[in-house]
Amino acid sequence: MKYDSVKNIFAKTVSKNTFLRKIFYMLLDLMFLRSWHVRREIKSLLNKDDNVCIYDAGMGFGQYDYFLAKCFKNCKILGVDVKEEQVNDCNYFFGKCGFENVFFKTENLLEIEYENKFDFILSVDVMEHIHEDQIVLNNFYKALKNSGKILINTPSDMGGSDTHSHEDESFIEEHARNGYSKEEITAKLKKAGFNNIKVKYSYGKFGSFSWKLGIKYPISIVGKSKLFVLLLPFYYLFTLIPVLFLMCLDVSTVNEKGTGILVTAEKISG
Repeated sequence: MKYDSVKNIFAKTVSKNTFLRKIFYMLLDLMFLRSWHVRREIKSLLNKDDNVCIYDAGMGFGQYDYFLAKCFKNCKILGVDVKEEQVNDCNYFFGKCGFENVFFKTENLLEIEYENKFDFILSVDVMEHIHEDQIVLNNFYKALKNSGKILINTPSDMGGSDTHSHEDESFIEEHARNGYSKEEITAKLKKAGFNNIKVKYSYGKFGSFSWKLGIKYPISIVGKSKLFVLLLPFYYLFTLIPVLFLMCLDVSTVNEKGTGILVTAEKISG
């Protein structure tokens, strides 16, 4: 049992309980370094009082939509995913929480036909799952309004899918590619028409170790037997503080390389 399988077990456990789902979101934000980076980038790109239309392309469990809805109360959010079960779960949870500015629907990013509709597109850990990524980037460009911005978080080709060669089997599973190089993602965004492209590395030497210590090792243990879940509190009793410290170092460091990349770009037409 690997990363996605274990994570999905926790997600299904909390899917119909709003209190537990909020705790689940809190744990995702706390323990996953990418969430630290993504939330910080969102705050740098959007103003708190902006009245913007947001497209969460591949919303997964919906944790970033929850963050956006709470921090940017004037925004309107459409979250989409190819997995109908996750869409239904998010609609149920956000409806129960009383959010009237967040909507979810099942969509295939290869087939969307929006034009000049969104001010901001968020894509977290999605592009690595799609073979025809250039089509999706072209669709994103069309979907954005002029001066609209996009934020993409995805693994890099420096071991971002927990692989270090083409022959390695990914611990993360379901990836169409192990990761992007800075040059590849930049070239594909330029081909789609984007400007002001900026690429930052995440999960540098501090972040990569925090990932192994805080996520990979405990999930690998739980994957051997669900009974090991009972041991996790004792494991984190000794490792949580070091893990959080390493994550803080990664966020505050300019990483010259890393296993993750955050990409921002803008649509400037005419």
